[in-house]
Amino acid sequence: MKGLFICHPDFSKLKPLEVFHKEMEKPVGYSHPEELKNKHILFRKKAFLNVTGNAVLKITADDYFKLYINGKFVTQGPAPGYPSHYYYNEIDVTGYVKSGENTFAVHTYYQGLINRVWVSGDLRCGMQMSLDVDGKTVLESDETFRCCYHSGYTSCGKFGYDTAFAECYDGRAPEIDFFLPEFDDSYWVNAAVREYTDYSFVKQPTPQLEIYQMEPEKQVKDDNTVRLDFGRETVGYLNATVKGKSGDTVWLKFGEELNDDGSVRCEMRCNCNYTEKWLLSGQTDTLMQYDYKAFRYAEIILPKGAELISVSMTVRHYPFQKKAQYRVKSSELSDIIELCLDTVKYGTQEGYVDCPTREKGSYLGDISIAGRAQAIATGDFSLIKKAVKDFCFSSFVCPGLLSCSTCSLMQEIADYSLQFAGQVLWIYKSDGDMDFLKQTEPYVTGVYRYFLKYADESGLISGVTEKWNLVDWPDNLRDGYSFPLTKPIGKGKHNVINAFWYGFLRDIDEIYGILGKEKTGLTGKVKHSFYEKFYCHEENLFCDSAKDESDGRHFSVHSNILPLLFGMTDGKTEIQESIVNLIKNKKLSRMGVYMAYFALAALIKAGERELAEKMATDEGCWKLMLKEGATTAFEAWGKDQKWNCSLFHPWATAPVVVFAENALIY
Repeated sequence: MKGLFICHPDFSKLKPLEVFHKEMEKPVGYSHPEELKNKHILFRKKAFLNVTGNAVLKITADDYFKLYINGKFVTQGPAPGYPSHYYYNEIDVTGYVKSGENTFAVHTYYQGLINRVWVSGDLRCGMQMSLDVDGKTVLESDETFRCCYHSGYTSCGKFGYDTAFAECYDGRAPEIDFFLPEFDDSYWVNAAVREYTDYSFVKQPTPQLEIYQMEPEKQVKDDNTVRLDFGRETVGYLNATVKGKSGDTVWLKFGEELNDDGSVRCEMRCNCNYTEKWLLSGQTDTLMQYDYKAFRYAEIILPKGAELISVSMTVRHYPFQKKAQYRVKSSELSDIIELCLDTVKYGTQEGYVDCPTREKGSYLGDISIAGRAQAIATGDFSLIKKAVKDFCFSSFVCPGLLSCSTCSLMQEIADYSLQFAGQVLWIYKSDGDMDFLKQTEPYVTGVYRYFLKYADESGLISGVTEKWNLVDWPDNLRDGYSFPLTKPIGKGKHNVINAFWYGFLRDIDEIYGILGKEKTGLTGKVKHSFYEKFYCHEENLFCDSAKDESDGRHFSVHSNILPLLFGMTDGKTEIQESIVNLIKNKKLSRMGVYMAYFALAALIKAGERELAEKMATDEGCWKLMLKEGATTAFEAWGKDQKWNCSLFHPWATAPVVVFAENALIY
């Protein structure tokens, strides 16, 4: 990628802050200037071109960009990445450029927060681009680009876990029309070349987002308040045109639900207060929100005398074209599958986000469910491969991998890392990409070696104190799992982490076999030890805690799902029947939506598809979501099952995977 990495002069000489560390360790001497957070930085360049053929633009920005050419919006990006593997977008702009004078305008954003969204808060900030026409470079970013802060964007709070700034948009700012060719940028400064750059740029292997307009299904005006219902929860931002007095304030409220009085519930269940401001210029103002959020309802509170002229929503999501087939007998299950398909469609952005409201993070565990669901639903494996490789790149922090990648918040979950070999193997067995398998195998081996240090002479693991031992989430849906899941985890062996360890060993041995490598030799030993520690002959079930390390025995459904899924029953009918009956009697509602995927997959692999369909249509599961008005799947079965429940959570989309025709389930 050509061009210089340019930035606002305020950032040009700043050394990057170290944001990467083990979760249990605090960063040393970290201090970020408050005045350099939430910075919207504009770049402009006029260039005379002779366009005789195809024009291709390569562009990237840290944290993000929106690109305009000759006054028209083109695209936005890139997908989040680590500096050592930072993505750029390659875009065909033939239809946007012309012979003669062209205006390139880029609206970049540096957030400066430590969260799950981007690698931000590190003072790495800027933009780089180059334009090729017929294969010849005709424009490169350099100090001749004009640069300015956009003064129209300030904040009026934050969302979620420092996920985003609530935007205050000022229509009086002089930079409002910065993207138009006729805009006067004479008061701007020249861009500066950033002195400290450590990027390795890589072409983003996935397509650009689909971006389009959606009109509200319902619009009601009550005095100075306009309430909008877009018919379903989606992801994007509001567009509106208003005529009012200079300095007047328009209040904007967004939500997933309505209050009893019909107003929008902007103080959402998921720990976000979606309230934002818009200051009018006295002319006909157009709202230009930058960051995305997920909502169904919007409320526009106008100042006295102001007029709402138009309103719509810009929707954004990863390209989605359904290819999977679903042949189910129950109309109820069909409705559930459609709910989950919509959740995958609207919830998949530049990556798999755990929820597009509260966190916007890409979790390793989400690949097991949301990743599989998106790949199966569309037949497009490019995004799930990119997601797996992004987690490979997190190994520089920990060879056992982070649980949330391409971001500056450090989080580690053992259960997710132990699913990594299965994810890699599943992708290979689904599309046969040997290069992908060879590229990711060293990182699978890195995870293996990491967890091996926690194994004793029995082969079982315990005391993985560096990483959270999750089992399931929320914690009130663990079916009374008897091992204390403290953080860090206490002494002793517990079932779920060792069941995942066995599954990991089984899968890495298969990977090694495909690649002609020597197998670990541990799989059989761990299986034998697992039986010794957790299997109870009287009940034909597996208990939560090691029998010789606990006073009582508790048989949670979680401790039996994975042995069934991973084939640890060795075809023993009595054990399989006991586990199937346990799931049947306790139902999916005794576990979280996350573990429900493993339960349904286990039932189908055990030949119990009819029971799996019955379990999925139980009143306490996805039917409860639909009964409570869901248009996207919830984080828990019901709105009140979790104190900060997101009503848009793609990890709740197991039916898309397990009921698809001819799909590999696990």
